[in-house]
Amino acid sequence: MIKILLSNDDGFIAPGMNLLRDALIEKAEVAEVLTVTPDRDRSASSNSLTLDRPLRLTERGDNFYSSNGTPTDCVHLALTGLYKNGAPDLVISGINAGPNMGDDVIYSGTVAAAMEGRNLGLPAIAVSMNSFHPEHYQSGVSAILHLLDDLSNLRFAKDDTVATILNVNVPDIPWEKVKGFK
Repeated sequence: MIKILLSNDDGFIAPGMNLLRDALIEKAEVAEVLTVTPDRDRSASSNSLTLDRPLRLTERGDNFYSSNGTPTDCVHLALTGLYKNGAPDLVISGINAGPNMGDDVIYSGTVAAAMEGRNLGLPAIAVSMNSFHPEHYQSGVSAILHLLDDLSNLRFAKDDTVATILNVNVPDIPWEKVKGFK
């Protein structure tokens, strides 16, 4: 069973993250999911850390928390405080509303959450929809489930010395119309 830390930058009520969380939980025989997200939209917060006030976690459900911090704070809190019996196997951040391509990745809280997992030695995936008002979040869910089904063949790094991040941008079209991965 794979252990997954799920986070985002759009907050705990974000539809993309919640759809992905539900789909991952449905695959309970395959994945164990811990979710830690900001308590509100923290888009474009980049890799910022909160240093000027205490961070608080609020329980939102079974293995589901929000924090008054940034996406980077959320991943850091989960990895250094909530995981008692070993780290997860993978960090997933998203599903973000809006693409993260080009210079956007420098500012993206979605990518930053995945980067924090990578910085702490874990493989990570940031996933975003190529629309600011997505109609087909299910395509993003399907893309991640497809990657997880093939995780054993997915090479994050050539060796174990460096963790890798994948930045996945999914077109806002029905999954049946997606022609492949590049």
